[in-house]
This record gives sequence, structure tokens and C-alpha cells, in this order.
Amino acid sequence: MNLFRTKSVEQALAETATGDRKLVRNLGAWDLAVMGVAVAVGAGIFSIGAQAAAFHAGPAAILSFLIAGLICGAAVMCYAEFASMIPAAGSAYTFTYTTVGELVAWIIGWDLILEMLMAGSVVSKYWSVYLNDFLRLMGFNSSTEIHFGWFTFDWAPLIIVGFFTILLVLGTKIGARVDGAFTILKIGIVVFVVIVGFFYIKMSNYTPFIPPSEPASKVLGPASGGAMTQPLLQWVTGQQPTVYGVSGIVSGAALVFFSFLGFDVVATASEEAKNPKRNVPLGIGIGMLMVIVMYMLVAIVTTGMVSYKDLAKAKDPSLATGFELAGATWAAKIISFAIVIGMTTVVMVLLLGLTRVVFAMSRDGLLPRGLSEVGKHGTPAKLQIAVGVLVAFVSSCFNVSILADMVNIGTLSAFTLVAISIPIMRKKRPDLPRSFKIPGSPWVPILIAVANLWLMLNLTVLTWIRFVVWLLIGFCIYFGYSYRHSLLGTGQLDKDVEEAEENLDLAGLTEENTETRRA
Repeated sequence: MNLFRTKSVEQALAETATGDRKLVRNLGAWDLAVMGVAVAVGAGIFSIGAQAAAFHAGPAAILSFLIAGLICGAAVMCYAEFASMIPAAGSAYTFTYTTVGELVAWIIGWDLILEMLMAGSVVSKYWSVYLNDFLRLMGFNSSTEIHFGWFTFDWAPLIIVGFFTILLVLGTKIGARVDGAFTILKIGIVVFVVIVGFFYIKMSNYTPFIPPSEPASKVLGPASGGAMTQPLLQWVTGQQPTVYGVSGIVSGAALVFFSFLGFDVVATASEEAKNPKRNVPLGIGIGMLMVIVMYMLVAIVTTGMVSYKDLAKAKDPSLATGFELAGATWAAKIISFAIVIGMTTVVMVLLLGLTRVVFAMSRDGLLPRGLSEVGKHGTPAKLQIAVGVLVAFVSSCFNVSILADMVNIGTLSAFTLVAISIPIMRKKRPDLPRSFKIPGSPWVPILIAVANLWLMLNLTVLTWIRFVVWLLIGFCIYFGYSYRHSLLGTGQLDKDVEEAEENLDLAGLTEENTETRRA
């Protein structure tokens, strides 16, 4: 049994150019940059920073954002190098399939499904929560929840998921334009809130910048949760659960890493990018820079307006909490509106990313092939609808907030393996044209992988237990179905390469004239 059989780059490109399973290339660099900003700048920018300051790092949460942003930025540069070589759907799944083999690719794909399914469901649910909050602030005492005895159904996620599912079925470009309009509005609101917040900053709130370490039970009380909510690294080394101090900065970085998620989703759309050799690295770079700057500014405002100790006393601290404690209650309405708009764009990009990962795995035969059929609009319409129904069902019927940390560990595991794959591919295929190269290989990619693993170890013990259970389920599916149906194993991919060579020069997919060829 060959568990580490690898797919060649030519085979990966052949799949993008044959039959009824190829996607339309119509996204530019700005579309991709907006897509990254849209998914990364959501409700997290208004809430996670306050939580990191209150329960992890104090004012040093600013450093937590910087660490998480740099690690994420370095990791997505690895994605950019792969995307410039292999402009195919699937992101980390496709990249690892061509370097370290099918089993590892399956694990990564399975992790990405976990990440985007959970993220899409969680964000859709929270969109409903913040929509209700906004309506309440505006004087409408209504709720989107319907109670049937012990069961509660929330119809709001159906609206937002259904709306963007329809847009994505009609075409990725249409969805990107709507997403771009929402994102520009969202950025404008963030800038406005930051400017206003600077007038309420008190320098005394930044002292001490790195608070001394304290027992977690002293700050969190009953909510500390004991060993299960302790970072895995602390638990393994026998340390007592603590907050603040240097370890608090690190655990804060692991928490706020959630805020930067989404740029791996940009890589999943590389098969739909015009001239991916140029546009994917450029789009990722521009978007990542915008996100880091915005998050740093929000962290500075949040920790400067009010003491981290006062934030820790709040039930669910957020930027709105900071304005309220600072006496600017009027800002709550603006922030609530901004959160609703911010989460709207996140939902669309996560629906797109989840669909493209499943699409790529289906096209390879690791999941049923019928899922990767493309409709008349050049999109996998049936799969997109199925994904939309699943996300809407989970978010409308279940309390999914408990699984939010699963998003982080799924992404970090993918980032780690993509970084390791960079030096492997450099040695394996030095002949491939690379329009973008991450500098310092192999040492820089290895350091990036270690940094991501380090953040993983600072996630909670309970998160790791759930992650292992998810992996075991994935192994059962792989050995029970995927290994026997893999197109690579059956030899079908070789036939696809021959067909593609007759219809399209594969090398042209990474040349400057990609758009002309498609036209």
C-alpha cells in the first residue's frame, strides 16, 4: 500500500484544463486582496483583541497581534510560492499532494474542511447574534430565534448563507464584487472607530505593558476550566494555569491568530485567478499588510481606552465594552452595525473556500466524483448549494461556539505542512518556474513551520482532544473509501494529462498570457 504516492504538477494542472471540472479564471489581484481582507476583518477585530487583553496579555496584546500577524504573513507567503507554481483549487491540500504525498494531503484537506465548516457555521451563528443586538440597540425588540420546547431554531443564518450561496452559484466574480462593496464599507467603519477611539486613550492604561503572571483561576474564576482549558504546552510541562506575563503574550497570539484566518482561502481560489503567477502573490501580500495594520491600530485603541483589569471584569469584553467603559456609549450602535457588515463578508469567503477544498478532493477521487461537476456558470453549483445547506443547518440548529478553537488548530496544521513542503518542492522540482520565492529556503520555511507548531501547542488540551477525534474519523474515511477510489491510484490522472496536452499547453497556465489563452 503506497500511502505517500504523489501527484505531479503536470497532473495537478491537467485537472484544471479538462472535462466538465474546470473553473473559470476571472479574478484579479485586487479581487483576491479584498477576499483576504473580507474574511480576516470580521467580528474578531471588534472582540478578540479585547479578550486577548483581558484574559491573556493585558496591553501586551498589541504584541500578540504582531506575533500572530507576522507568523500568518510568513506562512501565506509559502502559499503564494506554491500558488504561482500550481494555480489549482484546493490550496494546502493540492500543494502537499504534489510534495509529500496523498495521505498527508488527505489529512490537510480533512483539516481544512474542519476549519472552514466550523468557521462558516460559527460566523453565521454570530452574525445572527450581532444582528439581534443591533436591532435591539435600534429599538426593535425582536428575535430571530424560534423555540420548539427544548429545541431552538434560528432563521437568520439561513438568510445570510442562502444569499451568498446564490451569488457564488451565479459566479465567483459576481460574489467578489458584492464582497468588495461590503469590505470597503467595513474598512471605512474600522478607520472611523479607530480615529474616535484615539481621543479616549489614557497612557496610564498601558502600564504595566506586560502585566506580571497570575494564576488563571484568580482572573477567570470558575471559567478557568482547569486542565482542559489550559494550553497544551503548560499541561505537558506540568505548569500551573496562568495568564499574563510572557506566556500570556504567546497564548494571546494563539487566540488572536483566529483573526488572521482567511488568506489560505485566497489560495483556494487561485484556479479562478487571471494570471495567477502575478495576481495571487500580489493579492495575498496587499491584503495581509492591510489586515495587520488595522488589527494593530484596533489593539492600541482597545487597550488604551480602558484598563485590561476592567475589561477582565466584563462578561464578554469587546471594543464596544471599551467605549462603554470610557463613557462613549453612542459608539456601541456604530460598532454593532460594523460587526454585522464585517461578518457578512466573512460568510461568503468561507463558503467559497470550503467548496473549493471539497471540489479539489472530489476531483481527485478522494471524495465522490459527482461533487466536482461544474455547472453552466463555471462554478460547482451542486456542491456550493450542498455546502450552503450544511452550513446553514449547523449554524441554525446547534450551539457551535464551543468548536471555534477547532478553526485555529485546523489552519495551523495546514500552515505547518505547507511551510515544510517549500524546501521539499525546491529540491524535488527545481525546474518549475516560480514567479515568487519566499527567501531563505530551507531555513526560513522551517522556522515558519516551527512557529506555527508553537502556536498549536499553546491551544487548549480540549481543542487537541477534539482534533485527534476528527483525525481518526478522517482516517476511517480515507482507508474505507478514498484510497481505493483515488484517481492517482487507478491511473486516471495519466489519461487526464494526455487529454490536457491535446487541448491546452500546461505550461501556459503559469505564463503571463493566461488571460489571453482563456479568452
